[in-house]
Amino acid sequence: MFSKIKKILTIIVMFMFTNAASGNYDKLAYDFHFNDLDGSPLNLSEFKNNVIVITNVASQCGFTNQYEDLQNIWEKYQKSGLIVIGIPSNDFGSQEPGNNKEIKTFCEAKFGITFPMTEKVIVMGQDAHPFYKWAKENHGKSAIPKWNFHKIIINKKGKIAETFSSITNPSSKKFTTVLEKLLKS
Repeated sequence: MFSKIKKILTIIVMFMFTNAASGNYDKLAYDFHFNDLDGSPLNLSEFKNNVIVITNVASQCGFTNQYEDLQNIWEKYQKSGLIVIGIPSNDFGSQEPGNNKEIKTFCEAKFGITFPMTEKVIVMGQDAHPFYKWAKENHGKSAIPKWNFHKIIINKKGKIAETFSSITNPSSKKFTTVLEKLLKS
């Protein structure tokens, strides 16, 4: 009797912690667009058949040094088909208070950023940018940024392959192994 109860409880717990994402992918990442820091359209459809790393960023965060590592992986893997996109957001601790011009100046002067950067957007909650709502709908809670420098990796088919929290550095073996595998597929 006890083993049956244990099995039932195990199943219940498994369902409680499974990803609630539907993964139907009625849309792909390519169906979304942002504006870059200069106000020009940045359509993700421009990056079809590439691996895309989308990271919500902030200039005054404890993880801000990850800009350097994002730039390094951009430079290392760009010719292999990697696109890195920084998405400034002020959602966490008001750590991105600057306007687009200030953000651009900071990123270029302090970190030499050359990868695409979007205008500041909301990345969580009811007013989140449509891309982030799509990410949550199709990949579940792990796609929702919990803090700045949350990373979403889009595969060459326009679907979410993996997500990484702020504490995972873009230069870590864990992160680059996923990138390299996706770039080769």
